[in-house]
Amino acid sequence: MAQPCRILVMASGNGSNFQALIDAVTDGRIPDSKIIRLVVNRGKAYATTRADRAGIPWEYFNLISHGFQAKGEADPAKIQESRNRYDAALAEKVLSWEDRPDLIVLAGWMYVFGTHFLDPIAAAGIRIINLHPALPGKYDGAGAIERAFNDFKAGKLENNRTGIMVHYVIAQVDRGEPILVREIECREGEDLHQLEERIHSYEHELIVEATAKVVKEIAAAKAGAQ
Repeated sequence: MAQPCRILVMASGNGSNFQALIDAVTDGRIPDSKIIRLVVNRGKAYATTRADRAGIPWEYFNLISHGFQAKGEADPAKIQESRNRYDAALAEKVLSWEDRPDLIVLAGWMYVFGTHFLDPIAAAGIRIINLHPALPGKYDGAGAIERAFNDFKAGKLENNRTGIMVHYVIAQVDRGEPILVREIECREGEDLHQLEERIHSYEHELIVEATAKVVKEIAAAKAGAQ
C-alpha cells in the first residue's frame, strides 16, 4: 500500500483554513494524505489549539523570539540578513525531520519566504502552495481584498470582479503558477467587512480542492517513479 502524502501546514493566526484541511483529510476529500505537523510564527495563533484537538504536533518558530532579528530593528540590510538566516534555519529544520513533508501548505501564513527557504525545499522535491485572496497577477502581497474593494468603489476594478487563488510559491510574491482560481463579484452596497467575510467563506473550499489536486499529482509522480 502506498504511503500517504505527508502535509506540513504553516499558519499565523486563527487557523480556519488549517481546520478545513484537517476536516478534509479526515473525511477523505483530500485522499491518501496525512497532516504531519503545523508550524506557526505567532505565539498566540489559535491554529495551535486546533492542532492539539486533532492530535497534530506543532512548533512555534519566530523571527524575533528565536533570535534572528532584534526587536525594533530598522536597518534594511540587517532585516534582510535576519530574514535570510531565519529562512535557512526553518528549511534546515523541515529537512531534518524523519517524516519530512511531500507538500507544504501555507494557510494564512503571514510571512514572505525568500530563496534561502524556497531553494533548499525545492531541491528536496517538496512542493509549496499558498492561498491568496486575489486573481492571478492582481493585488500581490498584503491588503489584497481592501485594495480590490477600493478600486471597485472608484470604478476601476476590472469587470467588477476580484477573487481567490491557490498557487505554487516562488520568490516573486503571489506570482507562482495558479492551481485553482475562483472569481468573486463585488456587489453594490456591500462594505469591506462584508466582502471580506464572503471571500473567506470561499477560501476553505478552494484550499481543500487545490490541496487534493496537488496530492493526487504527487501520488501519480511517486507511482510513476516506482
